[in-house]
Amino acid sequence: MSRRFLFLLGSSRPDGNTELLARRAAEQLPADVEQRWISLTEHPLPEFEDLRHDSDHTRPTEGDEALLLDATLAATDLVIASPLYWYSLSAPVKRYLDHWSGWLRTPGLDFKATLAGRTLWGVTALAHEEQEVADPLIGSLNNSAAYMGMRFGGVLLGNGSKPGDVLRDTDALTRAKTFFAQEPPLARFPYERTAAPATR
Repeated sequence: MSRRFLFLLGSSRPDGNTELLARRAAEQLPADVEQRWISLTEHPLPEFEDLRHDSDHTRPTEGDEALLLDATLAATDLVIASPLYWYSLSAPVKRYLDHWSGWLRTPGLDFKATLAGRTLWGVTALAHEEQEVADPLIGSLNNSAAYMGMRFGGVLLGNGSKPGDVLRDTDALTRAKTFFAQEPPLARFPYERTAAPATR
């Protein structure tokens, strides 16, 4: 399968620092890699309603939910480009991930099996020098990937508050050049061991 990158933009403003950093990283992808960019604010999902015990889920056939579902299923690589809002994901991104819960329970969709083995990436800009404040965002994406059986490419972090600030973050721009070139491992929950414990 040829690689198809889906970039999901979760900022409340266009051309923000997170999007700028994501586009710098995307410039390094080979020419034969398909790129699709979707703004979650321009294609807003409805508030997620948890119906798992109340009714059957049906596959959306029109509107923004159908657009995002079909784009997600078609992608080999999902890139969540979310600014750090209150130390976690933006509201549009969180709503998108909430809708995964419904898609997981939609008969005939095989949502989890389809995404298993594909790769989830993250890009974020934060207005802190201390990158540790982004740990909740990174953990949310890693754990989501682990639950789905996906690979996790990590999160490309950049610093910026005012529009365009991230373009002065030379370390972030350097990391962007090789960010998508790595071979991501299968995601693991933090409590999972990467190797069997030694026996005595």
